[in-house]
Amino acid sequence: MNTRPPALDPTATPTWTVGDVTVHRIDEMLLPPATGPWLLPEATSEVVAGQDWLRPHFADDEGILRIHSHSFAFTLAGQRILVDTGIGNGKERANPAWHDLDTDYLRRLAAAGFPPDSVDLVILTHLHADHVGWNTRRTDGEWVPTFPGARYLTSRTEREFWAGYAMDEPRRQMFRDSVLPVEEAGLLDLVEVPAGGAKIAPGLRLVPTPGHTPGHVAVELTSRGETALITGDCIHHPVQLAHPALCACVDIDPERSEATRRELLGSLADTDTLLLGTHFAPPTAGRVVTHGDAFRLSPVPAAGTR
Repeated sequence: MNTRPPALDPTATPTWTVGDVTVHRIDEMLLPPATGPWLLPEATSEVVAGQDWLRPHFADDEGILRIHSHSFAFTLAGQRILVDTGIGNGKERANPAWHDLDTDYLRRLAAAGFPPDSVDLVILTHLHADHVGWNTRRTDGEWVPTFPGARYLTSRTEREFWAGYAMDEPRRQMFRDSVLPVEEAGLLDLVEVPAGGAKIAPGLRLVPTPGHTPGHVAVELTSRGETALITGDCIHHPVQLAHPALCACVDIDPERSEATRRELLGSLADTDTLLLGTHFAPPTAGRVVTHGDAFRLSPVPAAGTR
């Protein structure tokens, strides 16, 4: 049986409709096969094999997880919004899969109708290297904000945690090239996110989802009675729906990460909310369905291309 996923169209901009809002997936790259065993070490081939629904899209026949890097862009309440900014080009990174990339991310973003100068708001679910990279780009030897007309938002808890954290050199480098230039330009806004979430604009809410990092947020958008939730890294891969106890090796607080994931999935299960995974391989989106004593993802394919 052929269980290979369909090839990605390099010219495609996959979209989903949420009420009056069109959500675009802006692809950066397919992460290498070694990413899964490193990121989710307890998601062994045996664990993956026990969930037939993961194949062919989210895992291969050998039980290797498929993991992507992408952003989501949409227009809501008159604002052109980007959620997370991927790994970025030309960045010095300890992870060789992320080091000194040269992708066509900005071309894809512009092709979807979001050239950098047009973006009004950049939401950062958390401050990890693969979510803040395109915050900046190199111009005349300096790292400058990629989206000069935008406000960049992250939770106050998130930024203050890293301000007091004993960073190693790779993380300091990430802050130097992808966070500090935005702050120094006066573009970074810190948002208080209470337990009930923080309303950013009509139809747009930050949902606290701590554990992966202390100030991690998911992003909820609502239009005409329809709702979607962008995960960030509170869920890295659909296998975590079936096994919410599977935690990422980089989770700051694994116990809290698991508790957050269980609570979130329980609130979404068997509802019409569209789950959009920030690292989910295509088809990327779906609805959470009760499956035994846990959950699975019922995929909702993208509507097409621009």
